[in-house]
Amino acid sequence: MIEVNFSPEVDLAKSDQIIKEIARDPFGGWLALPKKYDMGEFIRIKEAAKKINEESEYLVCIGIGGSYLGHRAIIEALHPHSETKIIYAGNSLSKRELDRALEKVGDHDFSINVISKSGTTLEPAIAFAAFKKKIIEKYGEEEACSRIYATTDRKEGALHDEAVTAGYTCFVVPDSIGGRYSVLSAVGMLPMAVAGIDVDKIIEGAAEAVESAVEPATKYAWMRYELAAKNYDTEVFASFEPATMYFNEWLKQLFGESEGKNKQGIFPASVIYSTDLHSMGQFMQDGRRNLFETIIDYPTDETNQKVVKAVRVAHVEGGIPVLDIKVPSFDEKGFGELIYFFELACAMSAKLFGVNPFDQPGVEAYKKELQRLM
Repeated sequence: MIEVNFSPEVDLAKSDQIIKEIARDPFGGWLALPKKYDMGEFIRIKEAAKKINEESEYLVCIGIGGSYLGHRAIIEALHPHSETKIIYAGNSLSKRELDRALEKVGDHDFSINVISKSGTTLEPAIAFAAFKKKIIEKYGEEEACSRIYATTDRKEGALHDEAVTAGYTCFVVPDSIGGRYSVLSAVGMLPMAVAGIDVDKIIEGAAEAVESAVEPATKYAWMRYELAAKNYDTEVFASFEPATMYFNEWLKQLFGESEGKNKQGIFPASVIYSTDLHSMGQFMQDGRRNLFETIIDYPTDETNQKVVKAVRVAHVEGGIPVLDIKVPSFDEKGFGELIYFFELACAMSAKLFGVNPFDQPGVEAYKKELQRLM
Protein backbone atom coordinates (compact mmCIF):
# COMPACT_ATOMS: atom_id res chain seq x y z
CA MET A 1 0.00 0.00 0.00
CA ILE A 2 1.24 3.51 -0.80
CA GLU A 3 2.23 5.47 2.30
CA VAL A 4 2.42 9.24 2.87
CA ASN A 5 4.30 11.00 5.66
CA PHE A 6 2.01 13.93 6.38
CA SER A 7 -1.28 14.60 8.18
CA PRO A 8 -3.06 17.66 6.81
CA GLU A 9 -6.38 19.02 8.01
CA VAL A 10 -8.83 16.92 5.99
CA ASP A 11 -12.50 17.80 5.58
CA LEU A 12 -13.85 14.25 5.39
CA ALA A 13 -17.36 15.29 4.36
CA LYS A 14 -16.03 17.43 1.52
CA SER A 15 -13.63 14.66 0.46
CA ASP A 16 -16.47 12.14 0.25
CA GLN A 17 -18.53 14.64 -1.74
CA ILE A 18 -15.63 15.17 -4.19
CA ILE A 19 -15.21 11.43 -4.81
CA LYS A 20 -18.94 11.12 -5.47
CA GLU A 21 -18.75 14.05 -7.91
CA ILE A 22 -15.87 12.39 -9.76
CA ALA A 23 -17.81 9.12 -9.96
CA ARG A 24 -20.82 10.93 -11.46
CA ASP A 25 -18.76 12.96 -13.92
CA PRO A 26 -19.07 11.93 -17.60
CA PHE A 27 -15.24 11.63 -17.63
CA GLY A 28 -14.90 9.82 -14.32
CA GLY A 29 -14.97 6.32 -15.79
CA TRP A 30 -11.35 5.62 -14.79
CA LEU A 31 -12.40 5.66 -11.12
CA ALA A 32 -14.05 2.22 -11.29
CA LEU A 33 -12.16 0.90 -14.35
CA PRO A 34 -9.76 -1.49 -12.55
CA LYS A 35 -12.67 -3.41 -11.01
CA LYS A 36 -14.99 -3.18 -14.02
CA TYR A 37 -12.59 -3.99 -16.82
CA ASP A 38 -13.98 -5.18 -20.15
CA MET A 39 -12.37 -8.61 -19.96
CA GLY A 40 -13.40 -9.44 -23.53
CA GLU A 41 -11.35 -6.52 -24.82
CA PHE A 42 -8.56 -7.36 -22.37
CA ILE A 43 -8.26 -10.84 -23.92
CA ARG A 44 -8.26 -9.28 -27.42
CA ILE A 45 -5.45 -6.94 -26.34
CA LYS A 46 -3.29 -9.84 -25.19
CA GLU A 47 -4.03 -11.81 -28.37
CA ALA A 48 -3.07 -8.80 -30.51
CA ALA A 49 0.13 -8.35 -28.49
CA LYS A 50 1.05 -11.99 -29.12
CA LYS A 51 0.47 -11.57 -32.88
CA ILE A 52 2.59 -8.41 -32.96
CA ASN A 53 5.39 -10.15 -31.04
CA GLU A 54 5.34 -13.07 -33.49
CA GLU A 55 5.53 -11.04 -36.69
CA SER A 56 7.20 -7.70 -35.86
CA GLU A 57 10.58 -6.51 -34.67
CA TYR A 58 9.15 -3.06 -33.94
CA LEU A 59 5.81 -1.66 -32.84
CA VAL A 60 5.47 2.00 -33.79
CA CYS A 61 3.26 3.71 -31.18
CA ILE A 62 1.81 6.91 -32.62
CA GLY A 63 0.24 9.33 -30.16
CA ILE A 64 0.80 12.47 -28.11
CA GLY A 65 0.19 13.51 -24.50
CA GLY A 66 -2.04 11.05 -22.68
CA SER A 67 -1.98 8.76 -25.69
CA TYR A 68 1.63 7.80 -25.02
CA LEU A 69 3.15 9.28 -21.85
CA GLY A 70 1.56 6.88 -19.34
CA HIS A 71 2.45 3.59 -20.98
CA ARG A 72 5.88 4.86 -21.98
CA ALA A 73 6.46 5.77 -18.33
CA ILE A 74 5.85 2.20 -17.18
CA ILE A 75 7.75 0.57 -20.06
CA GLU A 76 10.79 2.81 -19.52
CA ALA A 77 10.72 2.24 -15.76
CA LEU A 78 10.41 -1.55 -15.78
CA HIS A 79 12.44 -2.12 -18.96
CA PRO A 80 10.84 -5.53 -19.66
CA HIS A 81 12.28 -8.08 -22.04
CA SER A 82 10.59 -8.38 -25.41
CA GLU A 83 11.83 -9.24 -28.87
CA THR A 84 9.55 -6.49 -30.20
CA LYS A 85 10.88 -3.01 -29.48
CA ILE A 86 8.67 0.05 -29.10
CA ILE A 87 9.30 3.14 -31.22
CA TYR A 88 7.39 6.34 -30.44
CA ALA A 89 6.24 8.78 -33.09
CA GLY A 90 3.67 11.54 -33.47
CA ASN A 91 4.54 13.32 -30.21
CA SER A 92 6.04 16.41 -31.89
CA LEU A 93 5.98 18.24 -35.20
CA SER A 94 9.72 17.84 -35.72
CA LYS A 95 10.43 16.43 -39.18
CA ARG A 96 13.89 15.48 -37.96
CA GLU A 97 12.44 13.24 -35.23
CA LEU A 98 9.94 11.66 -37.61
CA ASP A 99 12.70 10.93 -40.12
CA ARG A 100 14.77 9.32 -37.36
CA ALA A 101 11.88 7.05 -36.39
CA LEU A 102 11.32 6.03 -40.02
CA GLU A 103 15.03 5.40 -40.40
CA LYS A 104 15.17 3.27 -37.26
CA VAL A 105 12.43 0.99 -38.54
CA GLY A 106 14.26 0.75 -41.85
CA ASP A 107 13.63 -2.61 -43.53
CA HIS A 108 12.67 -4.38 -40.30
CA ASP A 109 9.27 -6.01 -39.87
CA PHE A 110 6.94 -3.70 -37.99
CA SER A 111 3.38 -2.99 -36.93
CA ILE A 112 1.64 0.26 -36.00
CA ASN A 113 -0.52 1.20 -33.03
CA VAL A 114 -2.07 4.60 -33.74
CA ILE A 115 -3.72 6.07 -30.64
CA SER A 116 -6.11 8.99 -31.07
CA LYS A 117 -9.73 9.44 -30.06
CA SER A 118 -10.54 11.75 -32.95
CA GLY A 119 -7.78 11.01 -35.44
CA THR A 120 -7.47 14.71 -36.24
CA THR A 121 -4.75 15.78 -33.78
CA LEU A 122 -2.06 17.14 -36.06
CA GLU A 123 1.11 15.56 -34.63
CA PRO A 124 -0.05 11.91 -34.70
CA ALA A 125 -1.96 12.45 -37.95
CA ILE A 126 1.23 13.49 -39.76
CA ALA A 127 3.26 10.61 -38.30
CA PHE A 128 0.54 8.08 -39.11
CA ALA A 129 0.41 9.24 -42.72
CA ALA A 130 4.18 8.75 -43.04
CA PHE A 131 4.25 5.30 -41.42
CA LYS A 132 1.11 4.17 -43.25
CA LYS A 133 2.80 4.99 -46.55
CA LYS A 134 5.87 3.00 -45.46
CA ILE A 135 3.93 -0.05 -44.26
CA ILE A 136 1.83 -0.22 -47.45
CA GLU A 137 4.93 0.05 -49.62
CA LYS A 138 6.57 -2.79 -47.66
CA TYR A 139 3.70 -5.27 -47.36
CA GLY A 140 1.01 -4.25 -49.81
CA GLU A 141 -2.31 -2.81 -48.72
CA GLU A 142 -4.00 -5.99 -47.45
CA GLU A 143 -1.20 -7.17 -45.16
CA ALA A 144 -0.42 -3.60 -44.13
CA CYS A 145 -3.96 -3.17 -42.84
CA SER A 146 -3.62 -6.37 -40.80
CA ARG A 147 -0.56 -4.83 -39.11
CA ILE A 148 -2.28 -1.57 -38.11
CA TYR A 149 -4.01 -1.37 -34.72
CA ALA A 150 -6.19 1.67 -34.01
CA THR A 151 -7.03 2.68 -30.45
CA THR A 152 -9.79 5.22 -30.94
CA ASP A 153 -13.41 6.21 -30.37
CA ARG A 154 -15.96 3.42 -30.21
CA LYS A 155 -18.42 4.95 -32.70
CA GLU A 156 -17.14 7.97 -34.60
CA GLY A 157 -14.24 10.16 -35.67
CA ALA A 158 -11.79 10.28 -38.56
CA LEU A 159 -9.60 7.45 -37.27
CA HIS A 160 -12.58 5.27 -36.33
CA ASP A 161 -14.09 5.66 -39.79
CA GLU A 162 -10.81 4.92 -41.54
CA ALA A 163 -10.20 1.88 -39.33
CA VAL A 164 -13.64 0.43 -40.10
CA THR A 165 -13.24 1.02 -43.83
CA ALA A 166 -9.71 -0.37 -44.03
CA GLY A 167 -10.26 -3.25 -41.59
CA TYR A 168 -7.72 -2.27 -38.92
CA THR A 169 -7.96 -4.09 -35.60
CA CYS A 170 -9.67 -1.62 -33.25
CA PHE A 171 -9.51 -1.01 -29.51
CA VAL A 172 -11.58 1.53 -27.62
CA VAL A 173 -10.71 4.81 -25.96
CA PRO A 174 -13.68 4.86 -23.56
CA ASP A 175 -15.98 7.87 -23.80
CA SER A 176 -15.81 8.26 -20.03
CA ILE A 177 -12.00 8.42 -19.79
CA GLY A 178 -9.91 11.37 -20.95
CA GLY A 179 -6.41 10.96 -22.37
CA ARG A 180 -4.27 11.69 -19.32
CA TYR A 181 -6.40 9.31 -17.21
CA SER A 182 -6.35 6.53 -19.83
CA VAL A 183 -3.16 4.61 -18.96
CA LEU A 184 -5.09 1.62 -17.63
CA SER A 185 -7.36 1.41 -20.68
CA ALA A 186 -6.48 -0.08 -24.08
CA VAL A 187 -4.50 3.12 -24.70
CA GLY A 188 -1.77 1.83 -22.42
CA MET A 189 -2.46 -1.89 -22.24
CA LEU A 190 -1.62 -2.86 -25.83
CA PRO A 191 1.82 -1.19 -25.97
CA MET A 192 2.66 -2.47 -22.49
CA ALA A 193 1.64 -6.03 -23.35
CA VAL A 194 3.74 -5.93 -26.53
CA ALA A 195 6.71 -4.62 -24.55
CA GLY A 196 6.55 -7.58 -22.16
CA ILE A 197 4.79 -5.91 -19.22
CA ASP A 198 2.58 -8.24 -17.16
CA VAL A 199 -0.64 -6.30 -17.70
CA ASP A 200 -2.60 -8.62 -15.39
CA LYS A 201 -0.39 -7.43 -12.53
CA ILE A 202 -0.91 -3.79 -13.56
CA ILE A 203 -4.67 -4.24 -13.24
CA GLU A 204 -4.27 -6.20 -10.00
CA GLY A 205 -2.33 -3.34 -8.40
CA ALA A 206 -4.80 -0.73 -9.63
CA ALA A 207 -7.78 -2.81 -8.45
CA GLU A 208 -6.33 -3.01 -4.94
CA ALA A 209 -5.74 0.76 -5.03
CA VAL A 210 -9.44 1.42 -5.67
CA GLU A 211 -9.82 0.95 -1.91
CA SER A 212 -6.32 1.26 -0.45
CA ALA A 213 -5.36 4.49 -2.23
CA VAL A 214 -8.32 6.58 -1.10
CA GLU A 215 -6.89 7.64 2.26
CA PRO A 216 -3.33 8.50 1.11
CA ALA A 217 -4.59 10.20 -2.07
CA THR A 218 -7.01 12.31 -0.01
CA LYS A 219 -4.23 13.34 2.38
CA TYR A 220 -1.94 14.24 -0.52
CA ALA A 221 -4.62 16.32 -2.25
CA TRP A 222 -5.37 18.28 0.92
CA MET A 223 -1.68 18.79 1.72
CA ARG A 224 -1.12 20.30 -1.74
CA TYR A 225 -4.14 22.53 -1.21
CA GLU A 226 -2.82 23.73 2.17
CA LEU A 227 0.60 24.50 0.70
CA ALA A 228 -0.93 26.43 -2.21
CA ALA A 229 -2.86 28.55 0.30
CA LYS A 230 0.52 29.46 1.85
CA ASN A 231 1.81 30.60 -1.60
CA TYR A 232 3.78 27.47 -2.42
CA ASP A 233 2.83 27.53 -6.09
CA THR A 234 5.40 25.10 -7.59
CA GLU A 235 5.64 21.38 -6.91
CA VAL A 236 8.85 19.54 -7.75
CA PHE A 237 8.39 15.79 -8.21
CA ALA A 238 11.66 14.19 -7.11
CA SER A 239 12.69 10.66 -8.03
CA PHE A 240 15.96 8.88 -7.31
CA GLU A 241 15.57 6.37 -10.15
CA PRO A 242 16.61 7.62 -13.63
CA ALA A 243 14.32 5.06 -15.29
CA THR A 244 11.29 6.93 -13.91
CA MET A 245 11.95 10.11 -15.91
CA TYR A 246 8.91 9.51 -18.12
CA PHE A 247 6.76 8.80 -15.09
CA ASN A 248 7.62 12.32 -13.97
CA GLU A 249 6.66 13.58 -17.43
CA TRP A 250 3.26 11.87 -17.12
CA LEU A 251 2.79 13.47 -13.69
CA LYS A 252 3.54 16.90 -15.13
CA GLN A 253 0.88 16.43 -17.79
CA LEU A 254 -1.62 14.91 -15.35
CA PHE A 255 -1.41 17.75 -12.83
CA GLY A 256 -0.65 20.61 -15.23
CA GLU A 257 -3.51 19.85 -17.60
CA SER A 258 -5.97 18.96 -14.84
CA GLU A 259 -5.35 21.89 -12.47
CA GLY A 260 -4.04 24.77 -14.54
CA LYS A 261 -7.26 26.64 -15.23
CA ASN A 262 -8.93 29.91 -14.21
CA LYS A 263 -5.55 31.15 -12.92
CA GLN A 264 -5.54 28.28 -10.41
CA GLY A 265 -3.31 25.31 -9.73
CA ILE A 266 0.24 24.42 -8.76
CA PHE A 267 2.97 24.43 -11.42
CA PRO A 268 4.43 20.90 -11.77
CA ALA A 269 8.18 20.40 -12.30
CA SER A 270 10.46 17.41 -11.81
CA VAL A 271 14.00 16.33 -11.04
CA ILE A 272 15.92 13.06 -11.07
CA TYR A 273 18.37 12.76 -8.18
CA SER A 274 21.22 12.40 -7.60
CA THR A 275 21.95 13.62 -11.17
CA ASP A 276 19.99 16.86 -10.79
CA LEU A 277 21.60 17.61 -7.42
CA HIS A 278 24.56 18.67 -9.55
CA SER A 279 22.46 21.05 -11.67
CA MET A 280 19.25 22.03 -9.84
CA GLY A 281 20.53 21.22 -6.36
CA GLN A 282 21.74 24.76 -5.67
CA PHE A 283 18.37 26.30 -6.54
CA MET A 284 16.49 23.68 -4.54
CA GLN A 285 18.66 24.36 -1.48
CA ASP A 286 18.97 28.15 -1.61
CA GLY A 287 16.61 29.53 -4.27
CA ARG A 288 13.14 31.06 -3.98
CA ARG A 289 10.96 29.47 -1.32
CA ASN A 290 7.81 29.31 -3.43
CA LEU A 291 8.20 25.58 -4.06
CA PHE A 292 7.63 22.33 -2.27
CA GLU A 293 9.05 18.92 -3.05
CA THR A 294 7.26 15.60 -3.42
CA ILE A 295 9.70 12.72 -3.08
CA ILE A 296 8.48 9.56 -4.82
CA ASP A 297 10.38 7.02 -2.76
CA TYR A 298 10.71 3.85 -4.84
CA PRO A 299 12.28 0.73 -3.29
CA THR A 300 15.96 1.00 -4.16
CA ASP A 301 19.45 0.03 -3.06
CA GLU A 302 21.12 1.06 0.20
CA THR A 303 23.32 3.78 -1.32
CA ASN A 304 20.38 5.43 -3.07
CA GLN A 305 18.38 5.33 0.17
CA LYS A 306 21.14 7.25 1.90
CA VAL A 307 20.90 9.92 -0.80
CA VAL A 308 17.12 10.07 -0.26
CA LYS A 309 17.62 10.64 3.47
CA ALA A 310 20.36 13.23 2.92
CA VAL A 311 18.25 15.21 0.44
CA ARG A 312 15.20 15.10 2.69
CA VAL A 313 17.13 16.44 5.70
CA ALA A 314 19.02 19.11 3.71
CA HIS A 315 15.96 20.43 1.92
CA VAL A 316 13.80 20.56 5.05
CA GLU A 317 16.57 22.48 6.82
CA GLY A 318 16.74 24.74 3.74
CA GLY A 319 13.09 25.68 4.20
CA ILE A 320 11.42 23.41 1.62
CA PRO A 321 8.24 21.58 2.62
CA VAL A 322 8.95 17.95 1.68
CA LEU A 323 6.14 15.46 1.05
CA ASP A 324 7.09 11.80 0.97
CA ILE A 325 5.22 9.14 -1.03
CA LYS A 326 6.52 5.65 -0.38
CA VAL A 327 5.92 3.17 -3.22
CA PRO A 328 5.44 -0.45 -2.10
CA SER A 329 7.21 -2.23 -4.97
CA PHE A 330 9.09 -1.44 -8.17
CA ASP A 331 7.11 -3.79 -10.40
CA GLU A 332 3.89 -4.00 -12.39
CA LYS A 333 1.68 -4.24 -9.34
CA GLY A 334 3.38 -1.27 -7.70
CA PHE A 335 3.00 0.91 -10.79
CA GLY A 336 -0.63 -0.10 -11.22
CA GLU A 337 -1.26 1.14 -7.69
CA LEU A 338 0.81 4.28 -8.22
CA ILE A 339 -1.03 5.25 -11.43
CA TYR A 340 -4.40 4.99 -9.71
CA PHE A 341 -3.16 6.84 -6.60
CA PHE A 342 -1.99 9.85 -8.61
CA GLU A 343 -5.08 9.91 -10.84
CA LEU A 344 -7.34 10.04 -7.78
CA ALA A 345 -5.18 12.57 -5.91
CA CYS A 346 -5.00 14.81 -8.97
CA ALA A 347 -8.73 14.79 -9.65
CA MET A 348 -9.46 15.54 -5.98
CA SER A 349 -6.86 18.31 -5.91
CA ALA A 350 -8.34 20.00 -8.99
CA LYS A 351 -11.78 19.86 -7.40
CA LEU A 352 -10.39 21.54 -4.26
CA PHE A 353 -9.13 24.36 -6.48
CA GLY A 354 -12.62 24.62 -7.98
CA VAL A 355 -11.68 23.60 -11.53
CA ASN A 356 -12.75 20.79 -13.85
CA PRO A 357 -10.07 18.04 -13.74
CA PHE A 358 -11.09 16.59 -17.10
CA ASP A 359 -11.02 19.35 -19.71
CA GLN A 360 -8.13 21.30 -21.29
CA PRO A 361 -9.43 24.53 -22.84
CA GLY A 362 -5.95 26.06 -23.00
CA VAL A 363 -4.68 23.21 -25.17
CA GLU A 364 -7.65 23.57 -27.47
CA ALA A 365 -6.80 27.27 -27.91
CA TYR A 366 -3.35 26.47 -29.29
CA LYS A 367 -4.78 23.77 -31.56
CA LYS A 368 -7.26 26.18 -33.11
CA GLU A 369 -4.56 28.77 -33.79
CA LEU A 370 -2.24 26.11 -35.24
CA GLN A 371 -4.98 24.88 -37.57
CA ARG A 372 -5.53 28.46 -38.73
CA LEU A 373 -1.82 28.92 -39.43
CA MET A 374 -1.56 25.57 -41.26
